[in-house]
Amino acid sequence: MSHYPIFADLNRRAVLLVGAGHIAERKAESLLAAGAQVRVAAEKLSPRFEEWQRQQRIIWLGKTFQTAFLDDVFLAVAATDDHELNRQVFQAAEARGKFCNTVDNLDLCSFIVPAVIDRSPIKIAVSSGGTSPVLARQWRQAIETLVPLHTGKMAAIAGAWRTRVKQAIGSTAERRRFWENLFAGRFSTFAAQGDQAAAEAELQAQLNHWQPNRGEVVLVGAGPGDAGLLTLHALQAIQAADVVLYDALVSDEIMAMVRKDADKISVGKRAGAHHVQQEATNRLLVEYANEGKRVVRLKGGDPFVFGRGGEEAQVLAEAGIPYRIVPGVTAALGATAYAGIPLTHRDSAQSALFITGHCRRNGEEPDWRTLALSNQTLVVYMGTLKAADITAKLIEHGRSADTPVAVVSNGTLPNQSVQTGRLKDLPAMAAQAERPALMVIGEVVTLRGSLRWYGDRELPTQPEQAA
Repeated sequence: MSHYPIFADLNRRAVLLVGAGHIAERKAESLLAAGAQVRVAAEKLSPRFEEWQRQQRIIWLGKTFQTAFLDDVFLAVAATDDHELNRQVFQAAEARGKFCNTVDNLDLCSFIVPAVIDRSPIKIAVSSGGTSPVLARQWRQAIETLVPLHTGKMAAIAGAWRTRVKQAIGSTAERRRFWENLFAGRFSTFAAQGDQAAAEAELQAQLNHWQPNRGEVVLVGAGPGDAGLLTLHALQAIQAADVVLYDALVSDEIMAMVRKDADKISVGKRAGAHHVQQEATNRLLVEYANEGKRVVRLKGGDPFVFGRGGEEAQVLAEAGIPYRIVPGVTAALGATAYAGIPLTHRDSAQSALFITGHCRRNGEEPDWRTLALSNQTLVVYMGTLKAADITAKLIEHGRSADTPVAVVSNGTLPNQSVQTGRLKDLPAMAAQAERPALMVIGEVVTLRGSLRWYGDRELPTQPEQAA
Protein backbone atom coordinates (compact mmCIF):
# COMPACT_ATOMS: atom_id res chain seq x y z
CA MET A 1 0.00 0.00 0.00
CA SER A 2 1.78 3.11 -1.25
CA HIS A 3 -0.58 5.63 0.39
CA TYR A 4 -2.15 5.59 3.83
CA PRO A 5 -5.89 6.32 3.49
CA ILE A 6 -7.09 9.13 5.71
CA PHE A 7 -10.08 11.48 5.89
CA ALA A 8 -9.10 15.01 6.94
CA ASP A 9 -11.40 17.30 8.94
CA LEU A 10 -11.11 20.62 7.09
CA ASN A 11 -14.06 22.31 8.76
CA ARG A 12 -13.02 25.89 9.61
CA ARG A 13 -9.40 25.08 8.79
CA ALA A 14 -7.39 27.34 6.48
CA VAL A 15 -6.36 25.86 3.13
CA LEU A 16 -4.15 27.57 0.55
CA LEU A 17 -5.24 27.17 -3.08
CA VAL A 18 -2.77 28.44 -5.65
CA GLY A 19 -4.60 29.06 -8.92
CA ALA A 20 -8.08 30.29 -9.80
CA GLY A 21 -8.84 28.79 -13.18
CA HIS A 22 -11.16 26.02 -14.35
CA ILE A 23 -9.22 23.19 -12.64
CA ALA A 24 -8.87 25.17 -9.45
CA GLU A 25 -12.65 25.69 -9.42
CA ARG A 26 -13.23 21.94 -8.97
CA LYS A 27 -10.76 21.86 -6.11
CA ALA A 28 -12.36 24.91 -4.49
CA GLU A 29 -15.84 23.36 -4.72
CA SER A 30 -14.70 20.28 -2.79
CA LEU A 31 -12.79 22.31 -0.21
CA LEU A 32 -15.71 24.64 0.40
CA ALA A 33 -18.10 21.70 0.68
CA ALA A 34 -15.83 20.31 3.41
CA GLY A 35 -16.09 23.60 5.31
CA ALA A 36 -12.54 24.76 4.64
CA GLN A 37 -11.50 28.42 4.80
CA VAL A 38 -10.11 28.74 1.29
CA ARG A 39 -7.32 31.25 0.72
CA VAL A 40 -6.47 31.87 -2.91
CA ALA A 41 -3.26 33.06 -4.54
CA ALA A 42 -3.77 33.68 -8.27
CA GLU A 43 -2.91 36.26 -10.88
CA LYS A 44 -6.57 36.51 -11.89
CA LEU A 45 -9.85 35.20 -10.52
CA SER A 46 -12.29 33.40 -12.79
CA PRO A 47 -15.90 34.61 -12.72
CA ARG A 48 -16.75 31.73 -10.38
CA PHE A 49 -14.01 32.74 -7.94
CA GLU A 50 -15.13 36.36 -8.17
CA GLU A 51 -18.62 35.28 -7.15
CA TRP A 52 -17.21 33.30 -4.20
CA GLN A 53 -15.20 36.35 -3.20
CA ARG A 54 -18.33 38.56 -3.25
CA GLN A 55 -20.05 35.96 -1.08
CA GLN A 56 -17.04 36.07 1.28
CA ARG A 57 -16.55 32.33 0.85
CA ILE A 58 -12.90 32.72 -0.17
CA ILE A 59 -10.07 35.11 0.65
CA TRP A 60 -7.94 36.40 -2.24
CA LEU A 61 -4.43 36.81 -0.85
CA GLY A 62 -2.87 38.36 -3.94
CA LYS A 63 -1.68 37.83 -7.51
CA THR A 64 1.57 36.08 -6.66
CA PHE A 65 2.36 33.15 -4.42
CA GLN A 66 4.44 33.91 -1.33
CA THR A 67 5.91 31.24 0.91
CA ALA A 68 4.55 33.08 3.96
CA PHE A 69 1.04 32.12 2.80
CA LEU A 70 1.82 28.59 4.03
CA ASP A 71 2.64 29.53 7.60
CA ASP A 72 -0.84 29.23 9.11
CA VAL A 73 -2.69 26.90 6.74
CA PHE A 74 -3.55 23.25 7.29
CA LEU A 75 -2.62 22.12 3.79
CA ALA A 76 -2.06 23.47 0.28
CA VAL A 77 -3.25 22.73 -3.24
CA ALA A 78 -1.38 23.82 -6.37
CA ALA A 79 -3.77 24.03 -9.33
CA THR A 80 -2.12 26.12 -12.02
CA ASP A 81 -0.85 25.34 -15.53
CA ASP A 82 2.57 26.74 -14.57
CA HIS A 83 4.74 23.71 -13.75
CA GLU A 84 7.50 25.74 -12.14
CA LEU A 85 5.07 27.60 -9.91
CA ASN A 86 3.48 24.31 -8.86
CA ARG A 87 6.91 22.95 -8.03
CA GLN A 88 7.72 26.08 -6.00
CA VAL A 89 4.51 25.68 -3.98
CA PHE A 90 5.19 21.98 -3.34
CA GLN A 91 8.81 22.52 -2.27
CA ALA A 92 7.81 25.35 0.05
CA ALA A 93 5.10 23.18 1.60
CA GLU A 94 7.54 20.29 2.05
CA ALA A 95 10.03 22.61 3.79
CA ARG A 96 7.31 23.66 6.25
CA GLY A 97 5.89 20.18 6.85
CA LYS A 98 2.60 21.00 5.15
CA PHE A 99 0.62 18.55 3.07
CA CYS A 100 0.44 19.58 -0.59
CA ASN A 101 -1.48 18.29 -3.57
CA THR A 102 -0.51 19.31 -7.09
CA VAL A 103 -3.10 18.76 -9.77
CA ASP A 104 -2.11 16.13 -12.35
CA ASN A 105 1.46 15.69 -11.08
CA LEU A 106 2.00 12.78 -8.71
CA ASP A 107 5.66 13.67 -8.16
CA LEU A 108 4.58 16.94 -6.55
CA CYS A 109 2.05 15.48 -4.13
CA SER A 110 2.40 14.56 -0.47
CA PHE A 111 -1.28 13.63 -0.49
CA ILE A 112 -3.70 12.68 -3.23
CA VAL A 113 -7.44 13.23 -3.53
CA PRO A 114 -9.49 10.06 -4.17
CA ALA A 115 -12.68 9.67 -6.17
CA VAL A 116 -15.51 9.80 -3.63
CA ILE A 117 -18.96 8.29 -3.27
CA ASP A 118 -20.78 10.73 -1.00
CA ARG A 119 -23.64 9.52 1.15
CA SER A 120 -22.91 11.90 3.99
CA PRO A 121 -22.01 11.11 6.67
CA ILE A 122 -20.93 7.93 4.85
CA LYS A 123 -18.15 8.55 2.36
CA ILE A 124 -16.39 5.92 0.27
CA ALA A 125 -13.06 6.82 -1.28
CA VAL A 126 -11.52 5.08 -4.30
CA SER A 127 -7.90 5.73 -5.16
CA SER A 128 -5.31 4.38 -7.58
CA GLY A 129 -2.49 5.94 -5.57
CA GLY A 130 -2.34 8.69 -8.18
CA THR A 131 -1.37 6.28 -10.95
CA SER A 132 -4.68 6.25 -12.84
CA PRO A 133 -7.34 8.77 -11.72
CA VAL A 134 -9.56 7.83 -14.67
CA LEU A 135 -9.64 4.17 -13.56
CA ALA A 136 -10.43 5.23 -9.99
CA ARG A 137 -13.32 7.36 -11.25
CA GLN A 138 -14.68 4.45 -13.28
CA TRP A 139 -14.71 2.27 -10.16
CA ARG A 140 -16.34 5.09 -8.23
CA GLN A 141 -19.13 5.15 -10.78
CA ALA A 142 -19.55 1.37 -10.50
CA ILE A 143 -19.64 1.44 -6.70
CA GLU A 144 -22.02 4.42 -6.73
CA THR A 145 -24.77 2.21 -8.14
CA LEU A 146 -24.36 -0.28 -5.28
CA VAL A 147 -24.73 2.19 -2.39
CA PRO A 148 -28.37 3.18 -1.72
CA LEU A 149 -29.08 6.90 -1.53
CA HIS A 150 -30.61 6.51 1.93
CA THR A 151 -27.36 5.08 3.38
CA GLY A 152 -26.49 8.49 4.78
CA LYS A 153 -29.87 8.77 6.52
CA MET A 154 -29.33 5.41 8.22
CA ALA A 155 -25.86 6.49 9.34
CA ALA A 156 -27.15 9.79 10.73
CA ILE A 157 -29.86 8.07 12.78
CA ALA A 158 -27.40 5.43 13.99
CA GLY A 159 -25.01 8.18 15.08
CA ALA A 160 -27.72 9.85 17.15
CA TRP A 161 -28.56 6.54 18.85
CA ARG A 162 -25.04 5.21 19.21
CA THR A 163 -24.59 6.15 22.88
CA ARG A 164 -27.94 4.65 23.89
CA VAL A 165 -27.18 1.40 22.10
CA LYS A 166 -23.77 1.27 23.75
CA GLN A 167 -25.35 1.68 27.18
CA ALA A 168 -27.92 -1.05 26.48
CA ILE A 169 -25.54 -3.59 24.89
CA GLY A 170 -22.19 -3.81 26.62
CA SER A 171 -20.40 -6.25 24.32
CA THR A 172 -18.71 -4.85 21.24
CA ALA A 173 -19.42 -8.04 19.28
CA GLU A 174 -23.10 -7.99 20.32
CA ARG A 175 -23.45 -4.33 19.33
CA ARG A 176 -21.98 -5.14 15.94
CA ARG A 177 -24.57 -7.86 15.44
CA PHE A 178 -27.35 -5.53 16.58
CA TRP A 179 -26.42 -2.92 13.98
CA GLU A 180 -25.96 -5.52 11.24
CA ASN A 181 -29.42 -6.97 11.90
CA LEU A 182 -30.96 -3.52 12.10
CA PHE A 183 -29.51 -2.28 8.82
CA ALA A 184 -30.66 -5.45 7.05
CA GLY A 185 -34.28 -5.15 8.21
CA ARG A 186 -37.26 -2.79 8.16
CA PHE A 187 -35.17 0.05 9.52
CA SER A 188 -33.57 0.39 6.08
CA THR A 189 -37.00 0.47 4.40
CA PHE A 190 -38.25 3.26 6.64
CA ALA A 191 -35.08 5.27 6.04
CA ALA A 192 -35.45 4.83 2.28
CA GLN A 193 -39.03 6.14 2.56
CA GLY A 194 -37.79 9.20 4.42
CA ASP A 195 -39.85 8.27 7.49
CA GLN A 196 -37.37 9.02 10.26
CA ALA A 197 -39.94 8.59 13.04
CA ALA A 198 -40.78 5.06 11.89
CA ALA A 199 -37.08 4.24 11.48
CA GLU A 200 -36.33 5.35 15.03
CA ALA A 201 -39.34 3.47 16.37
CA GLU A 202 -38.06 0.32 14.69
CA LEU A 203 -34.61 0.89 16.19
CA GLN A 204 -36.13 1.28 19.67
CA ALA A 205 -38.23 -1.86 19.24
CA GLN A 206 -35.20 -3.88 18.13
CA LEU A 207 -33.22 -2.58 21.10
CA ASN A 208 -36.01 -3.42 23.56
CA HIS A 209 -36.15 -7.04 22.36
CA TRP A 210 -32.47 -7.63 21.81
CA GLN A 211 -31.14 -10.93 23.09
CA PRO A 212 -27.49 -12.00 23.02
CA ASN A 213 -26.80 -14.34 20.15
CA ARG A 214 -25.19 -17.69 20.62
CA GLY A 215 -21.81 -18.14 19.04
CA GLU A 216 -21.20 -20.16 15.91
CA VAL A 217 -18.29 -21.63 13.96
CA VAL A 218 -17.80 -21.56 10.22
CA LEU A 219 -15.27 -23.99 8.76
CA VAL A 220 -14.03 -22.11 5.70
CA GLY A 221 -11.92 -23.36 2.83
CA ALA A 222 -9.54 -20.61 1.70
CA GLY A 223 -8.45 -22.40 -1.47
CA PRO A 224 -4.86 -23.02 -2.54
CA GLY A 225 -3.67 -19.42 -2.25
CA ASP A 226 -4.98 -17.14 -4.99
CA ALA A 227 -7.44 -14.79 -3.26
CA GLY A 228 -9.55 -14.74 -6.41
CA LEU A 229 -10.50 -18.36 -5.79
CA LEU A 230 -12.32 -17.54 -2.54
CA THR A 231 -16.04 -18.26 -2.74
CA LEU A 232 -18.57 -15.54 -1.99
CA HIS A 233 -19.66 -17.39 1.16
CA ALA A 234 -16.02 -17.60 2.30
CA LEU A 235 -15.50 -13.87 1.83
CA GLN A 236 -18.67 -13.03 3.71
CA ALA A 237 -17.70 -15.32 6.58
CA ILE A 238 -14.20 -13.90 7.11
CA GLN A 239 -15.50 -10.34 6.93
CA ALA A 240 -18.15 -11.04 9.57
CA ALA A 241 -15.96 -13.03 11.97
CA ASP A 242 -15.04 -11.93 15.48
CA VAL A 243 -12.24 -14.53 15.68
CA VAL A 244 -10.31 -16.24 12.87
CA LEU A 245 -8.21 -19.32 13.58
CA TYR A 246 -6.08 -19.74 10.47
CA ASP A 247 -3.64 -22.23 8.98
CA ALA A 248 -0.07 -21.55 7.92
CA LEU A 249 -1.01 -22.20 4.29
CA VAL A 250 -3.55 -19.37 4.10
CA SER A 251 -1.99 -16.66 1.90
CA ASP A 252 -1.28 -13.12 3.06
CA GLU A 253 -3.62 -11.79 0.37
CA ILE A 254 -6.51 -13.74 1.84
CA MET A 255 -5.63 -12.77 5.42
CA ALA A 256 -5.73 -9.13 4.31
CA MET A 257 -9.43 -9.63 3.51
CA VAL A 258 -10.28 -10.65 7.08
CA ARG A 259 -12.12 -7.97 9.01
CA LYS A 260 -9.50 -5.63 10.42
CA ASP A 261 -10.68 -5.74 14.04
CA ALA A 262 -11.11 -9.52 14.19
CA ASP A 263 -8.82 -11.51 16.48
CA LYS A 264 -6.48 -13.53 14.25
CA ILE A 265 -4.92 -16.62 15.80
CA SER A 266 -2.43 -18.82 13.97
CA VAL A 267 -3.05 -22.51 14.59
CA GLY A 268 -1.35 -23.79 11.45
CA LYS A 269 1.50 -26.17 10.96
CA ARG A 270 4.16 -27.02 8.43
CA ALA A 271 6.27 -30.13 8.25
CA GLY A 272 9.04 -30.00 10.83
CA ALA A 273 7.82 -26.74 12.37
CA HIS A 274 6.22 -25.91 15.71
CA HIS A 275 2.45 -25.84 15.56
CA VAL A 276 -0.64 -25.75 17.73
CA GLN A 277 -1.89 -29.25 18.56
CA GLN A 278 -5.25 -30.20 17.03
CA GLU A 279 -6.76 -30.74 20.47
CA ALA A 280 -5.89 -27.16 21.41
CA THR A 281 -7.50 -25.88 18.21
CA ASN A 282 -10.66 -27.85 18.95
CA ARG A 283 -10.76 -26.38 22.44
CA LEU A 284 -10.39 -22.82 21.15
CA LEU A 285 -13.23 -23.28 18.67
CA VAL A 286 -15.59 -24.39 21.45
CA GLU A 287 -14.44 -21.75 23.95
CA TYR A 288 -14.79 -18.79 21.59
CA ALA A 289 -18.19 -19.98 20.32
CA ASN A 290 -19.42 -20.38 23.91
CA GLU A 291 -18.43 -16.75 24.48
CA GLY A 292 -21.02 -15.81 21.84
CA LYS A 293 -18.48 -15.00 19.14
CA ARG A 294 -18.62 -15.69 15.43
CA VAL A 295 -15.64 -17.93 14.82
CA VAL A 296 -14.08 -18.81 11.48
CA ARG A 297 -11.74 -21.75 11.15
CA LEU A 298 -9.86 -20.73 8.01
CA LYS A 299 -8.10 -23.58 6.22
CA GLY A 300 -6.00 -23.79 3.11
CA GLY A 301 -7.78 -25.69 0.35
CA ASP A 302 -11.00 -27.39 1.42
CA PRO A 303 -11.87 -28.22 5.05
CA PHE A 304 -12.92 -31.77 4.18
CA VAL A 305 -9.96 -32.70 1.96
CA PHE A 306 -7.01 -33.55 4.24
CA GLY A 307 -7.97 -30.51 6.31
CA ARG A 308 -9.22 -32.27 9.47
CA GLY A 309 -12.46 -30.37 9.04
CA GLY A 310 -14.43 -33.53 9.69
CA GLU A 311 -12.75 -33.99 13.07
CA GLU A 312 -13.44 -30.38 14.04
CA ALA A 313 -17.07 -30.63 12.92
CA GLN A 314 -17.46 -33.74 15.12
CA VAL A 315 -16.12 -31.84 18.13
CA LEU A 316 -18.51 -28.94 17.49
CA ALA A 317 -21.47 -31.28 17.06
CA GLU A 318 -20.66 -33.05 20.33
CA ALA A 319 -20.41 -29.71 22.12
CA GLY A 320 -23.72 -28.51 20.66
CA ILE A 321 -22.08 -25.59 18.84
CA PRO A 322 -23.89 -24.38 15.69
CA TYR A 323 -21.58 -24.63 12.69
CA ARG A 324 -21.51 -24.30 8.92
CA ILE A 325 -19.15 -25.61 6.24
CA VAL A 326 -17.93 -23.39 3.40
CA PRO A 327 -16.13 -25.55 0.82
CA GLY A 328 -12.96 -24.30 -0.83
CA VAL A 329 -10.98 -25.11 -3.97
CA THR A 330 -8.70 -27.94 -2.90
CA ALA A 331 -5.06 -27.86 -4.01
CA ALA A 332 -5.45 -30.85 -6.33
CA LEU A 333 -7.96 -28.85 -8.36
CA GLY A 334 -6.44 -25.38 -8.11
CA ALA A 335 -2.71 -26.09 -8.39
CA THR A 336 -3.06 -28.53 -11.28
CA ALA A 337 -5.38 -26.18 -13.18
CA TYR A 338 -2.88 -23.32 -12.81
CA ALA A 339 -0.11 -25.68 -13.89
CA GLY A 340 -2.01 -26.62 -17.06
CA ILE A 341 -2.44 -30.25 -15.99
CA PRO A 342 -5.98 -31.68 -16.28
CA LEU A 343 -6.70 -34.31 -13.65
CA THR A 344 -8.68 -36.40 -16.12
CA HIS A 345 -8.56 -36.75 -19.88
CA ARG A 346 -10.46 -39.09 -22.14
CA ASP A 347 -7.26 -40.43 -23.73
CA SER A 348 -4.98 -40.80 -20.72
CA ALA A 349 -6.79 -40.71 -17.34
CA GLN A 350 -10.29 -41.91 -16.58
CA SER A 351 -9.99 -41.38 -12.80
CA ALA A 352 -8.10 -39.34 -10.22
CA LEU A 353 -7.07 -40.31 -6.70
CA PHE A 354 -6.12 -37.88 -3.93
CA ILE A 355 -3.88 -39.27 -1.18
CA THR A 356 -1.80 -37.84 1.63
CA GLY A 357 1.92 -38.43 1.90
CA HIS A 358 1.31 -39.67 5.43
CA CYS A 359 0.19 -42.97 3.92
CA ARG A 360 0.46 -45.25 6.91
CA ARG A 361 -1.99 -45.16 9.80
CA ASN A 362 -1.70 -47.59 12.70
CA GLY A 363 0.97 -49.44 10.78
CA GLU A 364 -1.36 -50.26 7.88
CA GLU A 365 -0.21 -49.83 4.28
CA PRO A 366 -2.45 -48.28 1.61
CA ASP A 367 -3.58 -50.39 -1.33
CA TRP A 368 -0.49 -49.81 -3.47
CA ARG A 369 -1.78 -52.00 -6.29
CA THR A 370 -4.75 -49.67 -6.75
CA LEU A 371 -2.58 -46.58 -6.45
CA ALA A 372 -0.15 -47.92 -9.04
CA LEU A 373 -2.76 -48.53 -11.75
CA SER A 374 -2.12 -46.83 -15.07
CA ASN A 375 -4.58 -44.52 -16.88
CA GLN A 376 -5.32 -42.67 -13.67
CA THR A 377 -3.94 -39.54 -12.04
CA LEU A 378 -2.48 -39.78 -8.55
CA VAL A 379 -2.25 -36.52 -6.60
CA VAL A 380 -0.19 -36.63 -3.43
CA TYR A 381 -0.66 -34.00 -0.72
CA MET A 382 2.10 -33.39 1.84
CA GLY A 383 4.23 -36.02 0.18
CA THR A 384 7.61 -34.46 -0.61
CA LEU A 385 9.28 -35.84 2.51
CA LYS A 386 8.06 -39.34 1.61
CA ALA A 387 8.69 -39.10 -2.13
CA ALA A 388 11.36 -41.81 -2.20
CA ASP A 389 9.14 -44.32 -0.38
CA ILE A 390 6.11 -43.49 -2.51
CA THR A 391 8.13 -43.80 -5.72
CA ALA A 392 9.58 -47.16 -4.70
CA LYS A 393 6.18 -48.58 -3.72
CA LEU A 394 4.49 -47.45 -6.94
CA ILE A 395 7.24 -48.93 -9.14
CA GLU A 396 7.25 -52.11 -7.06
CA HIS A 397 3.51 -52.56 -7.64
CA GLY A 398 3.62 -52.02 -11.37
CA ARG A 399 3.69 -48.30 -12.18
CA SER A 400 6.25 -47.57 -14.90
CA ALA A 401 9.37 -45.72 -13.78
CA ASP A 402 8.88 -43.52 -16.86
CA THR A 403 5.39 -42.36 -15.83
CA PRO A 404 5.22 -38.54 -16.24
CA VAL A 405 5.19 -36.63 -12.95
CA ALA A 406 5.05 -33.01 -11.82
CA VAL A 407 5.78 -31.21 -8.57
CA VAL A 408 3.86 -27.95 -8.19
CA SER A 409 5.12 -25.52 -5.53
CA ASN A 410 3.11 -22.54 -4.25
CA GLY A 411 0.23 -23.48 -6.53
CA THR A 412 -1.95 -20.58 -7.85
CA LEU A 413 0.33 -17.94 -6.30
CA PRO A 414 2.51 -15.48 -8.23
CA ASN A 415 5.62 -17.47 -7.20
CA GLN A 416 4.22 -20.78 -8.43
CA SER A 417 6.88 -23.09 -9.90
CA VAL A 418 6.52 -26.44 -11.63
CA GLN A 419 8.97 -29.29 -12.15
CA THR A 420 8.20 -32.06 -14.63
CA GLY A 421 9.98 -35.36 -15.13
CA ARG A 422 9.52 -39.11 -14.76
CA LEU A 423 8.49 -41.15 -11.75
CA LYS A 424 12.10 -42.27 -11.24
CA ASP A 425 13.03 -38.57 -10.91
CA LEU A 426 10.42 -37.82 -8.26
CA PRO A 427 12.61 -38.12 -5.12
CA ALA A 428 15.17 -35.66 -6.52
CA MET A 429 12.44 -33.29 -7.71
CA ALA A 430 10.70 -33.37 -4.34
CA ALA A 431 13.98 -32.70 -2.53
CA GLN A 432 14.49 -29.41 -4.35
CA ALA A 433 10.82 -28.35 -4.32
CA GLU A 434 9.79 -25.34 -2.31
CA ARG A 435 6.96 -26.12 0.09
CA PRO A 436 4.03 -26.26 0.07
CA ALA A 437 4.20 -28.64 -2.88
CA LEU A 438 1.85 -31.04 -4.59
CA MET A 439 3.00 -34.15 -6.46
CA VAL A 440 1.09 -35.23 -9.58
CA ILE A 441 1.70 -38.67 -11.09
CA GLY A 442 0.16 -39.73 -14.39
CA GLU A 443 0.12 -39.41 -18.16
CA VAL A 444 -1.88 -36.16 -18.00
CA VAL A 445 1.31 -34.34 -16.96
CA THR A 446 2.48 -34.45 -20.60
CA LEU A 447 -0.41 -32.14 -21.54
CA ARG A 448 1.19 -29.27 -19.63
CA GLY A 449 3.35 -28.52 -22.65
CA SER A 450 0.32 -27.52 -24.72
CA LEU A 451 -2.06 -26.38 -21.95
CA ARG A 452 0.29 -24.22 -19.86
CA TRP A 453 -1.34 -20.81 -19.47
CA TYR A 454 -0.28 -19.38 -16.10
CA GLY A 455 2.93 -17.40 -15.77
CA ASP A 456 4.78 -19.81 -13.51
CA ARG A 457 8.41 -20.92 -13.46
CA GLU A 458 9.46 -24.19 -15.04
CA LEU A 459 12.25 -25.76 -12.99
CA PRO A 460 14.30 -28.26 -15.03
CA THR A 461 15.11 -31.68 -13.68
CA GLN A 462 18.84 -32.17 -13.13
CA PRO A 463 20.25 -34.17 -16.09
CA GLU A 464 21.99 -36.79 -13.99
CA GLN A 465 18.75 -37.44 -12.10
CA ALA A 466 16.68 -37.74 -15.28
CA ALA A 467 19.04 -40.17 -16.99
